[in-house]
Amino acid sequence: MPEIPRGPRLDRPGRRPFELDPDAFAKLSERIARFLGTGRFLAIQTVVVIIWIALNLTAVSLRWDPYPFILLNLAFSTQAAYAAPLILLAQNRQDDRDRVALDEDRARAERTKADTEYIARELAALRLAVGEMATRDYLRGELERLGDRLADRQAGEERGDRLSRRAGG
Repeated sequence: MPEIPRGPRLDRPGRRPFELDPDAFAKLSERIARFLGTGRFLAIQTVVVIIWIALNLTAVSLRWDPYPFILLNLAFSTQAAYAAPLILLAQNRQDDRDRVALDEDRARAERTKADTEYIARELAALRLAVGEMATRDYLRGELERLGDRLADRQAGEERGDRLSRRAGG
Protein backbone atom coordinates (compact mmCIF):
# COMPACT_ATOMS: atom_id res chain seq x y z
CA MET A 1 0.00 0.00 0.00
CA PRO A 2 1.45 3.38 -0.95
CA GLU A 3 2.32 5.67 1.90
CA ILE A 4 0.33 8.91 2.18
CA PRO A 5 2.65 11.89 2.04
CA ARG A 6 2.69 13.98 5.20
CA GLY A 7 2.43 17.64 4.37
CA PRO A 8 0.27 20.58 5.23
CA ARG A 9 -3.36 19.67 5.33
CA LEU A 10 -5.67 21.68 3.18
CA ASP A 11 -8.59 21.48 5.58
CA ARG A 12 -6.65 23.31 8.35
CA PRO A 13 -5.26 26.79 8.12
CA GLY A 14 -1.52 26.74 7.89
CA ARG A 15 1.06 29.25 8.97
CA ARG A 16 0.84 32.39 6.96
CA PRO A 17 4.07 33.54 5.36
CA PHE A 18 3.80 37.02 6.88
CA GLU A 19 2.82 37.15 10.56
CA LEU A 20 3.49 39.90 13.06
CA ASP A 21 3.70 39.48 16.77
CA PRO A 22 0.94 41.83 18.01
CA ASP A 23 2.76 42.60 21.24
CA ALA A 24 6.04 43.42 19.49
CA PHE A 25 4.24 45.63 16.98
CA ALA A 26 2.39 47.39 19.81
CA LYS A 27 5.68 48.02 21.62
CA LEU A 28 7.23 49.43 18.44
CA SER A 29 4.23 51.67 17.80
CA GLU A 30 4.39 52.91 21.38
CA ARG A 31 8.06 53.78 21.01
CA ILE A 32 7.36 55.64 17.76
CA ALA A 33 4.42 57.49 19.30
CA ARG A 34 6.58 58.49 22.27
CA PHE A 35 9.26 59.79 19.90
CA LEU A 36 6.71 61.73 17.84
CA GLY A 37 5.67 63.59 20.98
CA THR A 38 9.15 64.78 21.93
CA GLY A 39 10.72 68.17 21.45
CA ARG A 40 13.65 66.47 19.71
CA PHE A 41 11.35 65.21 16.94
CA LEU A 42 9.76 68.63 16.53
CA ALA A 43 13.19 70.29 16.31
CA ILE A 44 14.42 67.78 13.71
CA GLN A 45 11.23 68.16 11.68
CA THR A 46 11.48 71.95 11.82
CA VAL A 47 15.09 71.88 10.59
CA VAL A 48 14.16 69.49 7.75
CA VAL A 49 11.23 71.71 6.68
CA ILE A 50 13.38 74.85 6.75
CA ILE A 51 16.11 73.17 4.65
CA TRP A 52 13.45 71.78 2.28
CA ILE A 53 11.87 75.19 1.72
CA ALA A 54 15.22 77.00 1.50
CA LEU A 55 16.59 74.59 -1.10
CA ASN A 56 13.41 74.74 -3.17
CA LEU A 57 13.31 78.53 -3.11
CA THR A 58 17.01 79.29 -3.69
CA ALA A 59 18.66 76.42 -5.53
CA VAL A 60 17.30 76.67 -9.06
CA SER A 61 18.93 73.44 -10.25
CA LEU A 62 17.66 71.42 -7.22
CA ARG A 63 13.99 72.42 -7.37
CA TRP A 64 12.24 69.11 -6.94
CA ASP A 65 9.24 70.70 -5.19
CA PRO A 66 8.48 74.25 -6.40
CA TYR A 67 6.67 76.93 -4.38
CA PRO A 68 3.32 75.45 -3.39
CA PHE A 69 5.43 72.59 -1.90
CA ILE A 70 2.99 69.88 -2.85
CA LEU A 71 5.51 67.10 -2.21
CA LEU A 72 6.20 68.50 1.28
CA ASN A 73 2.46 68.62 1.92
CA LEU A 74 2.20 65.00 0.75
CA ALA A 75 5.02 64.01 3.11
CA PHE A 76 3.21 65.67 6.03
CA SER A 77 -0.05 63.96 5.09
CA THR A 78 1.67 60.58 4.92
CA GLN A 79 3.35 61.19 8.25
CA ALA A 80 -0.01 62.12 9.83
CA ALA A 81 -1.69 59.10 8.25
CA TYR A 82 0.85 56.80 9.90
CA ALA A 83 1.24 58.72 13.14
CA ALA A 84 -2.47 58.75 14.05
CA PRO A 85 -2.94 54.93 14.11
CA LEU A 86 0.39 54.48 15.89
CA ILE A 87 -0.69 56.95 18.57
CA LEU A 88 -4.03 55.16 18.89
CA LEU A 89 -2.25 51.82 19.28
CA ALA A 90 -0.04 53.33 21.99
CA GLN A 91 -3.11 54.75 23.75
CA ASN A 92 -4.86 51.38 23.60
CA ARG A 93 -1.79 49.73 25.08
CA GLN A 94 -1.73 52.34 27.86
CA ASP A 95 -5.44 51.75 28.47
CA ASP A 96 -4.74 48.02 28.82
CA ARG A 97 -1.96 48.73 31.34
CA ASP A 98 -4.26 51.10 33.25
CA ARG A 99 -7.02 48.49 33.28
CA VAL A 100 -4.66 45.83 34.65
CA ALA A 101 -3.37 48.26 37.30
CA LEU A 102 -6.94 49.17 38.24
CA ASP A 103 -7.89 45.49 38.58
CA GLU A 104 -4.83 44.87 40.76
CA ASP A 105 -5.65 47.91 42.90
CA ARG A 106 -9.24 46.75 43.26
CA ALA A 107 -8.12 43.24 44.29
CA ARG A 108 -5.61 44.71 46.75
CA ALA A 109 -8.32 46.94 48.23
CA GLU A 110 -10.65 43.93 48.61
CA ARG A 111 -7.90 41.94 50.36
CA THR A 112 -7.15 44.89 52.63
CA LYS A 113 -10.83 45.26 53.47
CA ALA A 114 -11.14 41.55 54.22
CA ASP A 115 -8.02 41.66 56.40
CA THR A 116 -9.35 44.71 58.25
CA GLU A 117 -12.70 43.03 58.84
CA TYR A 118 -10.94 39.90 60.11
CA ILE A 119 -8.80 41.94 62.50
CA ALA A 120 -11.89 43.82 63.69
CA ARG A 121 -13.67 40.51 64.40
CA GLU A 122 -10.62 39.16 66.24
CA LEU A 123 -10.35 42.36 68.27
CA ALA A 124 -14.05 42.16 69.19
CA ALA A 125 -13.58 38.52 70.25
CA LEU A 126 -10.60 39.50 72.38
CA ARG A 127 -12.58 42.28 74.00
CA LEU A 128 -15.35 39.84 74.85
CA ALA A 129 -12.84 37.35 76.22
CA VAL A 130 -11.12 40.05 78.26
CA GLY A 131 -14.50 41.24 79.50
CA GLU A 132 -15.11 37.76 80.95
CA MET A 133 -11.63 37.54 82.45
CA ALA A 134 -10.51 39.14 85.66
CA THR A 135 -8.71 42.37 84.92
CA ARG A 136 -6.01 43.94 87.04
CA ASP A 137 -8.41 46.54 88.44
CA TYR A 138 -11.01 43.91 89.26
CA LEU A 139 -8.42 41.77 91.07
CA ARG A 140 -7.09 44.78 92.94
CA GLY A 141 -10.60 45.69 94.12
CA GLU A 142 -11.35 42.12 95.19
CA LEU A 143 -8.07 41.90 97.12
CA GLU A 144 -8.79 45.21 98.86
CA ARG A 145 -12.26 43.96 99.88
CA LEU A 146 -10.79 40.71 101.17
CA GLY A 147 -8.14 42.65 103.03
CA ASP A 148 -10.81 44.85 104.59
CA ARG A 149 -12.87 41.79 105.60
CA LEU A 150 -9.80 40.11 107.09
CA ALA A 151 -8.93 43.29 108.94
CA ASP A 152 -12.51 43.54 110.23
CA ARG A 153 -12.49 39.90 111.31
CA GLN A 154 -9.12 40.28 112.97
CA ALA A 155 -10.29 43.41 114.71
CA GLY A 156 -13.41 41.55 115.85
CA GLU A 157 -11.36 38.67 117.20
CA GLU A 158 -9.10 41.05 119.07
CA ARG A 159 -12.15 42.73 120.64
CA GLY A 160 -13.51 39.33 121.58
CA ASP A 161 -10.22 38.37 123.17
CA ARG A 162 -10.15 41.61 125.19
CA LEU A 163 -13.69 41.09 126.36
CA SER A 164 -13.02 37.50 127.38
CA ARG A 165 -9.90 38.58 129.28
CA ARG A 166 -11.87 41.20 131.14
CA ALA A 167 -14.61 38.80 131.96
CA GLY A 168 -12.27 35.98 132.91
CA GLY A 169 -9.66 37.97 134.62
